[in-house]
Amino acid sequence: MPELPEVDLVTRTLERFVKRKTIGDACLLRQRLAPDSSPAKFRNSLKDATVTSVTRRGKHILIDLDNGRTLIVHLRMSGRFSLLDADDVDPKFTHAVLYFTDNTRLTFDDQRHFGLMKIVRTNEVASAKEIIKLAPEPFSEEFTAEYLIAELKRTNRVLKEFLLDQTKVTGLGNIYAAEAMFAAGIHPAVRTNKLSKPRTVRLFAHIVEVLRSQIELSKIGEPDPKNIDGRYFADNVDRQWLVYDREGQPCVNCNSPIVRLKQSGRSTYFCKVCQRR
Repeated sequence: MPELPEVDLVTRTLERFVKRKTIGDACLLRQRLAPDSSPAKFRNSLKDATVTSVTRRGKHILIDLDNGRTLIVHLRMSGRFSLLDADDVDPKFTHAVLYFTDNTRLTFDDQRHFGLMKIVRTNEVASAKEIIKLAPEPFSEEFTAEYLIAELKRTNRVLKEFLLDQTKVTGLGNIYAAEAMFAAGIHPAVRTNKLSKPRTVRLFAHIVEVLRSQIELSKIGEPDPKNIDGRYFADNVDRQWLVYDREGQPCVNCNSPIVRLKQSGRSTYFCKVCQRR
């Protein structure tokens, strides 16, 4: 699933290529993509509106329109946008299309069928159920070491599970959680209320650093408007992970083999020597 840096890349690319375009028509091809809208409501809510901005909240993409509405998009596992010309063929699993008045169109395809769209009034975005529950943005003034200390102490959860909870820490997924815990030297199975303040402060710093550094990496190269996909980042930028997907390979710090642990059905990679409970 795309994590914050990948979603940030998609957001920036959409902002660059579709801002100020006007939607001449809109088509919802798979109803469950936007369960709160019928195809007719989807069309009527977007038709004749101009894109004023594309921003991000957590892993959600917010497409603001000049008619006072916002299209909220979550890519989930395999959602992808493509900005196509009139002669281009729609991707195989296209579930929604925005037809712009300049004869281009924005398709959303999703092979795994997990993506989500929702149309809300722009002035009510913050209170939408998908948004209101999210933790503070990782680069905001609200996300601090003190915030993280307080949230960790409230529960007795396994750290890895806590970090993936978007209501506690926004933007982390399987990859960046593993990288941040390794950089902080903390075992992924430690209980949250057992973490000391110094270790939590260190973890906070590495969460912010790993997300910030990966966003900077995602700016390498020219995005392809016909493939607006966070996976473009993964496929075209050489990212050297410290632990993720390195089972059996030597730790970059101590040469011990990296171990893979199953947690809630997901693989966690860590070093038994460098990451202590």
